[in-house]
Amino acid sequence: MTCNIMIVGVGGQGSVLASKLLGVLLTREGYDVKVSEVHGMSQRGGSVVTYVRFGDRVYSPVISKGEADYIVSFEKLEGARYVECLRKGGRIIVNSQSIDPMPVIIGAAEYPTDILDRLRAKDVLIDEMDALALAREAGSAKSVNIVLMGRLARYFDIPYEHWTEAIAQVVKPQFVEMNLRAFALGYNR
Repeated sequence: MTCNIMIVGVGGQGSVLASKLLGVLLTREGYDVKVSEVHGMSQRGGSVVTYVRFGDRVYSPVISKGEADYIVSFEKLEGARYVECLRKGGRIIVNSQSIDPMPVIIGAAEYPTDILDRLRAKDVLIDEMDALALAREAGSAKSVNIVLMGRLARYFDIPYEHWTEAIAQVVKPQFVEMNLRAFALGYNR
């Protein structure tokens, strides 16, 4: 059986690091892992999507509509954009943070105010959290990605220490302690 995780956000939020963390962790756990990154206009705050698939044998890195077991959304509008990829009974972990996309910034569109209500209407399992506040509590707003990985870890039967060992492996040494705090905050809240 294969498990499918999508990480969605905007450029600069650390989705590539999060997918690398999952790849390292799951490979160390003995799974066959495929990771694929799809970058939009990531340098301008555009959409970034990463697919992580793991299991006994995985043949493709791509997750199609209706196949994701988990979506980890670093920003709520991105979660709404990709919710159709979630399988029936799947779960979306969504950061309640709003980041204005370019059409909103230039005044061509308005940021929807009812995104979480729209997600709830889709009849999916929603785990909403203010990951930005927890990241700041950990020491850096840039650790939203690791806060969300902490929340995702709660849904897997992988020892906590294995996650923290993988964090220490993929994060620059000077940022390990702060990221371990961020992971703990996401895991424990």
